[in-house]
Amino acid sequence: MNFDLQELSGTFSVADVVAAMALSFILSTVIGYTYRYTHRNVSYSQSYVQTLVIVGMIVALIMLVVGSNLARAFTLVGALSVVRFRNAIKETRDVGFIFLAMAIGMACGARFYTLAAVGAVVVCVVVLVMHKFNWFALNVQRQVVKVQVPAGEDYAPGISDVLIKYTTEFELVSTETIRGGALTEVFYTVRLKKGAEPSDLVSALQQRTSGQRVTVLTGYDTTDL
Repeated sequence: MNFDLQELSGTFSVADVVAAMALSFILSTVIGYTYRYTHRNVSYSQSYVQTLVIVGMIVALIMLVVGSNLARAFTLVGALSVVRFRNAIKETRDVGFIFLAMAIGMACGARFYTLAAVGAVVVCVVVLVMHKFNWFALNVQRQVVKVQVPAGEDYAPGISDVLIKYTTEFELVSTETIRGGALTEVFYTVRLKKGAEPSDLVSALQQRTSGQRVTVLTGYDTTDL
């Protein structure tokens, strides 16, 4: 019995389809577990990891459909261009995992099975090594300073003088009005000088802001800001 499926792009067997889908599933699952193991922040999403597996298999299927037919490829590009994604990517590395799953799916769909397997293993090993040895980490602890000042008055020079005295560096993050425009809330990221206490900084800032509320949040890593 002949199980070959005749397509305009050529001939592939049921075994080819099963091999491409199965391998894309296995390798995408490995990528998903690698992502879960190396994820550091609290924004972990099970749905995102499941999507990685689905994307890998779907791309493999698309590659089987397209084959070497350029007309079909352009048709699929046009159809997929109408898709709009509303969810923002929370971390930059998440984009890398999406591209990895897509690349593995493309390799499986093109029946480059060895390339897909070796590529997935090598990239996952690199990710695990970077996670294990904490490559490119910048262990610089900063504080977030939130200062409330009466609206309509320029307190910036006074605040800057205090920050220069108690910090080695500071940066204005945002400014917004609160309480119906009666107050202005200013956010800074700072690095306290050695020996300087957050309470000293709070007291000094309150003297410059007519006793308005000042908050210092400690223990922030610059990589999370």
